Formats: sequence, C-alpha cells, structure tokens
Amino acid sequence: MMTNHPNLDMYYGDLHIHIGRTEQGAPVKISGSRDLTFANIAREAAERKGIQLVGIIDCHSPGVQDDILTCLKQGEMQELADGGISYRNTTILLGSELEIREPGMGPAHLLAFFPYLETMQSFTQWLKVRMKNVNLSSQRVYAPAKELQKEVYARGGMIIPAHIFTPHRSIYGSCAPRIGDVLDPDLISAVELGLSADSEMAGWISELDRYTYLTNSDAHSLKKIGREYNKLVLAEPTYGEFVKALACTDGRKVEGNFGLNPRLGKYHRTYCSSCNYIIDEANVSVERCPYCGKTKLVRGVLDRIVSIGDRSAPQVPENRPLYHYQVPLEFIPGLGPAKLELLLGSFGTEMNILHQVSYQDLSHVVGDDLASKICDAREGKLQLETGGGGIYGKVAKS
Repeated sequence: MMTNHPNLDMYYGDLHIHIGRTEQGAPVKISGSRDLTFANIAREAAERKGIQLVGIIDCHSPGVQDDILTCLKQGEMQELADGGISYRNTTILLGSELEIREPGMGPAHLLAFFPYLETMQSFTQWLKVRMKNVNLSSQRVYAPAKELQKEVYARGGMIIPAHIFTPHRSIYGSCAPRIGDVLDPDLISAVELGLSADSEMAGWISELDRYTYLTNSDAHSLKKIGREYNKLVLAEPTYGEFVKALACTDGRKVEGNFGLNPRLGKYHRTYCSSCNYIIDEANVSVERCPYCGKTKLVRGVLDRIVSIGDRSAPQVPENRPLYHYQVPLEFIPGLGPAKLELLLGSFGTEMNILHQVSYQDLSHVVGDDLASKICDAREGKLQLETGGGGIYGKVAKS
C-alpha cells in the first residue's frame, strides 16, 4: 500500500464506533450491542476488518476509561507518544459523541477526539458538571456550543460534526441551515457526511468546501464496523498524523472516502409515516405524499440539502478526494455468515476481500456468482433500492 512519498503509507480508518457495554456490563450506548466493548472493538478492527485507525467515541465514560486502563496495564495495548492507543497493527483514537442544543434550535451531535487518555479523563471532569449522566453515550452538554469547541481545542483536541445531514441530531438535518449559526467555523477539523450523503450531495453547500470529509460507520454492532471508512495517507496511524491528514499538511491527507451509495442510507429520501411510502421522485420539494396525500413526512437527506443549498447545482472542489460507492459485504445478497467465514479464512480481513482479492481467487472459494457480486460492489455496479424514513435501502436481487 505504498504511496509516492517514501515515508508515507496508506491506512484504512473508521472514526465513529460506539461502545455498547463496559467489561463489567454497565450500559454506555443503550442501542449498542452488548459485545461492543473497548477490547472487542480493537480485536474486530485489527483481526477481522483490517482497519488500522479506529475512533471509539464513548471514551469519556468513566467505566470505559477503567477498561482502557486495564488493557494498558495488561500490556496488550500501549499508549503512543504521538497520540492514540496501539493494539497490534491498529491504533485507537479516543473520542466522545456529544449532543449540543442551542436556544431555539434542534439538537446536533459532535465528535470530539483527544490524543491521550489523561486528556480525556480531564475532559470527563469538565463534562460531569455539564451533563446529566457522563457514563452514557451521546448525552447533551449543557454549555454553549462555542464554549465546548474552545474547551476541546484548548486541550489539544478536535471537533468533527457528526452525520451532518441526517434528519435527527445533526447540524444541517435538525439544527440550522448554516454551520456558522451554531458553531465557530474555524474550530472544526473535518465533517462527517453520514450514511445517506456523498461528496456530490454536500457540494450544494459552499461553506463545506473548506473542510475535509470523513465517511464513518457509526457502528452499533461489531459487524457494522467498516461499513463506511476512509483511505488515509499517513506516516503511521497516530492521533498526530490524523490531525495532519485532516489539515492536508506534509503530504498527509484523506486519499478517498468509501461509503454506502446514499440510496442505501435509511434517511436518503423523504418518507411518509402515514403510508410507509418512500418518495423517490425527481421532485425534491414534496410537501405532501403523492401516494396518500397526507403531510406526515420525514424529510430525506437529499431533499433537505437541496432546500438549504446556496448553489443551483452541486460543485465538488478539484482537490476533493474521490468518493467510492462501497457496498458492505453484509449487503450482498447470498453472502451469509458461513460464506463470509470461508472468505475470511482464505483472505484474512474484510478490507482484503473488498479491495485486494481477484475475481478468480474469490470464485475458487464462494463461486462465480458471489465473486461477480463482490467485484460489482467494488465498482458501484449493483442495482439498488432506495432507503428512507429509517429503513435502509438494499441491493436489488438479480
């Protein structure tokens, strides 16, 4: 995976993974799987997924911090001088997902990352008096959003607005039509697109041109890790190198975004909650369901973007990395757990299967039909059915 720079290399990164429970069984992300523990995430990313940089975004929880300390004391993980915690060939970035709500506005989620456990522990002390339950994920912070930003950056951290277009708890989807209405635009290191948007869709909004885009899984179970991810150019997977990549300095950068085709996202198009109809029409300004005539609509990401966009058509800056439509292996019809295990037994990790293994080698293990589907998934050739209203899209059966 070498690059043109002799001291740089390519790494895969997924920077939005939840913890469901601590090792003691205490809840962290209520909707997260019980086996989503700090140690299990590290093992899944390193051994099964083949992802070298992972962001665990519930590390503000004191119970999670106890688990991290146990891993460090046992010697299976080490804290890096340049930030992050190393496990085998994978580095974990310590993050926190926080909810802000400014007066008169809806809620939005932000990701905050810090280089060291000690820094995160200090931040937890700051949060304790500004949060009802610091043990849980994605809790509201009772402080002005700009004050939160200053606090994070003063501690050597970074802020990344999460899933910025989703209808629930995002900057554009439920909070405000412009970032500057809520946050200090200069205290943002990148933005996360979310599962229902891509780079072209974000190109309707000019203020986003300045930011690096990230595509992350927002995983609530181990198998969802890596359903969206990024290809990064770094000297090594560390917090300091990640900071440089987001700022595009010293040759470090996000080389590519690998995400679901937005049609597979569960909030891509407007959805009628009265008759369960996904409005996948050319007209994006629908105010009434064309099927039943009612107005109980959940505004889709595409529809919301066009309604608040300040351009007549999307524009993607020339220096923006490519957005690759990557269909996760679990979405591929016919590729069940047993056949996936055969592939992993032969080729090691999901990243190898998705990117490296030839059609011929795949067909030897799972047959020509599935090999063709995996290769079509790489190239964005699979036929899709659109998602909306909290229902994922899916790959159409051939």
